[in-house]
Amino acid sequence: MLSLLQIIMLVLDVVWFFIIAHVIMSWLINFQVINLYQPLVAQIWQVLNRVLEPLYGPLRRFLPNVQGLDLAPLVALIGIYALRIIITNNISAFY
Repeated sequence: MLSLLQIIMLVLDVVWFFIIAHVIMSWLINFQVINLYQPLVAQIWQVLNRVLEPLYGPLRRFLPNVQGLDLAPLVALIGIYALRIIITNNISAFY
């Protein structure tokens, strides 16, 4: 059971990394440091959007519409962090 919890923690870490990479990349695109006309940048952006849209989509339905500001990544990061805390605090129940 411990191995399963470690795998869940690993998946949460990977999703955390993808969200951080998506946020940083969106800032770089918006401030025109990088652009989507570069094939590698466009490919990475599409992959991140495809991976994270199933997570962001349901969150965006419940969040208020704030013009120019997407709160879905922030709520997703808080949710992932809360899951990590819950798993860490209750890991002794699985021994």
